[in-house]
Amino acid sequence: MQRNIKELVSKMTLEEKASLCSGLDFWHTKSIERLGIPSIMMTDGPHGLRKVSEKGDTVPATCFPTAVALASSWNEKLLEKVGEAIAEECLAEGVSILLGPGVNIKRSPLCGRNFEYYSEDPYLSSEMAASFIKGVQSKGVGTSLKHFVANNQEHRRMSISAMIDERTLREIYLASFEGAIKKSRPWTVMAAYNRVNGKYCFKNEYLLTDILRNEWGFEGIVISDWGAVDIYERAEALKAGLDLEMPSSNGLGDKKIIEAVRNGKLSEEILDKTVERLLTIIFEAIDNKQENATYDRRKHHEFAKEVAKECIVLLKNENNILPLNSKSKVAVIGSFAKNVRYQGGGSSHVNPTQLDIPYEEILKLVDDPSNVLYADGYDLESDEVKEELINEAKNIAQNSDVAVIFAGLPERYESEGYDRENLSLPKSHNKLIEEITKVQDNVVVVLFNGAPVEMPWINKVKGLFECYLGGQAVGGAIADLLFGKANPSGKLAETFPKKLAHNPSHPYFPGEDDVVEYREGIFIGYRYYDKKEIEPLFPFGFGLSYTKFEYSDLKIDKKQAKDTDTITVSVKVKNVGNMAGKEIVQLYVRDVESSVVRPEKELKGFKKVELNPGEEKTVTFVLDKRSFAYYSTDIKDWYVESGDFEILIGKSSKEIVLKDTVNVESTLKIRKKFTRNSTVGDLMEDPIGSKILSQLIEQFSKNSPIGALNQTNPEFFLSLLKYMPLRGLVTFSRGMFTEEMLDDILKQLNS
Repeated sequence: MQRNIKELVSKMTLEEKASLCSGLDFWHTKSIERLGIPSIMMTDGPHGLRKVSEKGDTVPATCFPTAVALASSWNEKLLEKVGEAIAEECLAEGVSILLGPGVNIKRSPLCGRNFEYYSEDPYLSSEMAASFIKGVQSKGVGTSLKHFVANNQEHRRMSISAMIDERTLREIYLASFEGAIKKSRPWTVMAAYNRVNGKYCFKNEYLLTDILRNEWGFEGIVISDWGAVDIYERAEALKAGLDLEMPSSNGLGDKKIIEAVRNGKLSEEILDKTVERLLTIIFEAIDNKQENATYDRRKHHEFAKEVAKECIVLLKNENNILPLNSKSKVAVIGSFAKNVRYQGGGSSHVNPTQLDIPYEEILKLVDDPSNVLYADGYDLESDEVKEELINEAKNIAQNSDVAVIFAGLPERYESEGYDRENLSLPKSHNKLIEEITKVQDNVVVVLFNGAPVEMPWINKVKGLFECYLGGQAVGGAIADLLFGKANPSGKLAETFPKKLAHNPSHPYFPGEDDVVEYREGIFIGYRYYDKKEIEPLFPFGFGLSYTKFEYSDLKIDKKQAKDTDTITVSVKVKNVGNMAGKEIVQLYVRDVESSVVRPEKELKGFKKVELNPGEEKTVTFVLDKRSFAYYSTDIKDWYVESGDFEILIGKSSKEIVLKDTVNVESTLKIRKKFTRNSTVGDLMEDPIGSKILSQLIEQFSKNSPIGALNQTNPEFFLSLLKYMPLRGLVTFSRGMFTEEMLDDILKQLNS
């Protein structure tokens, strides 16, 4: 329905305008009945609807895999379909805005909320988020991309200041949001609790207005994280770009806005623009509401199972122990097999419509259920090693063909609100696995956890599945994968370090008092492990299949290009195994020679392709300027340095199977700014400066005490001058090179 928003705003009183800038309660916006402005509802969460009913309980909804698992699918179309399904449930429950997805970068594996975030890599994260947002909003339900920005820990999350240099902020933390915002235009963006470089996100004009709106063109509304706003600074926050304060502050924030307008500290024009944005979203939500909307719970559950199967990652399959034979005698060990952990704790916790139990799903797939033996192995309520439980498990393990151990992190280990202290599994889980390997050679471990864990037993087991937190249907999904009813196709969206000390943020996490310094800079995840040549437990992008794939015929449509061009890359992928499967082809770019510090390679493209045995397909990527650029703090923009770039095609960040080179020419020449403290070496590297320098050297060598060196040992002479500031030439030239001459040269260089 067409409405004249500006005219509607003109009819509103100051008090009515201010009232729309805060919530009615915990989940709703305010209405203005006399003007026909309705209230809309928003609620969690990123992997399934968490709507609190009037009775205070949570309505049943499909619990899909959490973001950590969804990203491991590397399947953009799948994420879009998940978004569509969750949106259908929102419409059925009268919810207009879904609070998600979360795209904060996984700076440390200890962050308690990592299960809600996609990746350590901003490109993968933003691509996954863009697809999810597209799916949700295609049904007329809004999203809230969160938490903007640098909410990378739970420790002191409402007061911590993330100290980040500009290039790192742009290339890593903002980039995770940027692609999703530009591609999919979320209705809302949620400002984070924390501070960035000393200033709270909820009132950070640089982030909310300069970058989000003016640079990226965001036209939706900015809402606060729940309880993030300091009421005293509500008017300042609105001026900085925060449209909606959530939840309700019982009118306190509204009063601050009214006072600020009346005393001239806040322009009513700014308030009017805020209200226009709010009304635009409110009416879009109302126009897309569906009376008596429903969804098929059973179909959504079956879809959740298909999703989970694509998210689970096969990390080890020694001697092809997997898939299991349905005739085998199987020892199923571990309480998670009957009490499965399928989602994380906190505000995203979903009340599932149903729940598949791994043990029960396994029984459905074996020829003889009596061949499946079970033992708890550990107590879920305690980390204490209980010998009687381990002995029971060892007894059934040694009397079976294979032992499948279900282990991982109990919910108390990771949740919104607090961070993990280490990367260890509970002692009872590690001890169980160690003991079982002593009596059974054929051991498969199935992990349920929201983030990387250390695996001291990795060399003693033959099979390993990483299920992450796979949603309500993960039990059926893992059973299908164990017995070959489906082929695993997930790959890790994060690096698994061998130990916590290898993580680049480890020395600085979680900071001191209310400050955390991001000293590792751009070297996050695989960028760091590559640069430091540290072997991870499992690399970024890694995952196995029951079939094998071969890559060939890498082609680049142009070997010489300008940074304004697009470059098309293609590669052939063939299934050379005996089972249909899906492969994730990854494209990385490496700057061969750079004047600034850059990672060894960066992910710039990926495609998931499905292939039958013997089938071959061509996968195509299109690269643009950003594929080769770094963020230049000199020009405050993305910059491609002219030169050669390697195009790397890999099965993971470590396994690069094909590569070629393209030369990219920059259409922008950055002139270095010269000062008195610039060095002679800086002049050597500048085309204009080198000409001036040759003339100076001739004068300098004739008239300075050490000038004779240029005649007897010119290499030493130049090395001596290389790091000398230009002002030093005045000192050593015996008056032949004056201050006035230096000023004149600087003018020439900087003109």
